Amino acid sequence: MLNIEDMYLEMGIRREVYDFGSQIEGTLKERFDAIDKVAEYNQLKVVHAMQKCKVNAGCFKYASGYGYDDPGRDTLEEVYAEIFHTESALVRPQITCGTHALALALAANLRPGDELLSPVGKPYDTLEEVIGIRPSNGSLAEYGISYRQVDLLEGGAFDYDNIKKAINEKTKLVTIQRSKGYQTRPSFSVSQIGELIAFVKSIKPDVICMVDNCYGEFVETIEPSDVGADMVVGSLIKNPGGGLAPIGGYIAGRKDLIDNCGYRLTSPGLGKEVGASLGVMQSFFQGLFLAPTVTAGALKGAIFAANVYEKLGYSVIPNGTESRHDIIQAVELGTPEGVIAFCKGIQAAAPVDSYVTPEPWPMPGYDSDVIMAAGAFVQGSSIELSADGPIKEPYAVYFQGGLTWQHAKLGILMSLEYLVREGLVTKL
Repeated sequence: MLNIEDMYLEMGIRREVYDFGSQIEGTLKERFDAIDKVAEYNQLKVVHAMQKCKVNAGCFKYASGYGYDDPGRDTLEEVYAEIFHTESALVRPQITCGTHALALALAANLRPGDELLSPVGKPYDTLEEVIGIRPSNGSLAEYGISYRQVDLLEGGAFDYDNIKKAINEKTKLVTIQRSKGYQTRPSFSVSQIGELIAFVKSIKPDVICMVDNCYGEFVETIEPSDVGADMVVGSLIKNPGGGLAPIGGYIAGRKDLIDNCGYRLTSPGLGKEVGASLGVMQSFFQGLFLAPTVTAGALKGAIFAANVYEKLGYSVIPNGTESRHDIIQAVELGTPEGVIAFCKGIQAAAPVDSYVTPEPWPMPGYDSDVIMAAGAFVQGSSIELSADGPIKEPYAVYFQGGLTWQHAKLGILMSLEYLVREGLVTKL
C-alpha cells in the first residue's frame, strides 16, 4: 500500500514540492486549531437555529408551480434569519448568483433620485454594470439612481473625513463590500464593518447599510448583521451552501427591506409568497449544516497558500500571519504566465475536468480577459477548489475554496508544481 507521500508523487507532485509544503504545514497547527474552534461555534449556531425553527423531513419535499405554502422554503428562510439575527430573509434558487442577489437588493430598495454610496472604494467588477459605472442595459443609472464612492486610504483604512462629506440628502443606501474582490486591499473584519456602519448612521440614521457578505460567512463567530447592517447579501455557491447547494442566493435583514426584495424578485403584490423550491431544499439545508466545517477547510487552505507563496518571496494578501475575514487569498505573481500556471495547477488538482486546460477569455461583466480554474461539481462554485484572476497588472491570482482542507492542500501543492514546471519557480 502506498503511503501519503507516495500518493502525492503518484498524482504528479514532485518530492521537493511535497517536502516544502510539509515544512510549511508543520508551522500552522496553532492557526488551524483556532479555525476549528470558530467552526465548532458556528456549527452549534446552525444546529441550534435548525432546531429552533423545527426543521423536519417535510421541509425536503418537492414543491412546484406557484409554490404557495412551500414549508421547506419558508422554514429555510426562518433558519437564515435566526442565524443572521435578522427580522427576515429571502433564500431562493431563483436568485442565480451573488451579483444577482446584490443587484436585487439594490434595485428593490432604491428609487429614481436616490444615491448609492460605496465608502470602501470600487465595487466588484460585475457590479460596475449593475450600478452603471460601466454603461449597461438596465443599470441603476438608467433608472435615475446616482452613485458616489469614497476610496480607501493608503493601507486600506476608511477615509472617514471624505465619507462624511459624501453623505448628503440623496444618500439612500450605503454598500460595503466585505471581501477584496479583484483588488489587493485588505478584506474587512466584522468589527471594522460595525465601526463604519456606526459612523455612517451617526451622520444619517435612516440610511440603509447593506453588506456584500460573499466569501465571509462563518469565517468569524459573528456576521455583519450583528453589528448594525440592515441587509447582508451572499451566494449559496459560496460559503453558506456548503458545496451542496446547486444554485441560489440569500438576503437577510430588516423585514421591510426583505419584503421589497421579494416584490422585486417575483412581482408587486406577490413577493415572497410565490417561488417554488423545485426539489433543492434538502441540498440547501444540508449544505448550510455543513457550511461551518467546509468554510474552515477553505480557510486552512488560504492560510497554507499565503505561507507557501510568502516563503517563496511573493506578495500575498493577507500575509501569512494576519487574521482572516474571508476565504480569499490573493497572490501577486507579477506576470500573466504566473497567473496562468497557477490556475493550470488548481485545475489539474480538481476531481472534475482535471484534464482541461483553463485559458483567459473575455468573461461577461469584466473589463479584461479573466482566467478561471474550477473543476467543480457545481459550475462556478467558488467554495469548491478554485482560482481566478484578471489578466492585467499587478497579475494577481485569487485562490479560494476547497470542500476539505486536504483537497485545498493538494490544490496549492499542484499550483506550485506547475510554476516549477514552467520554470517560474526555480528554488524551493
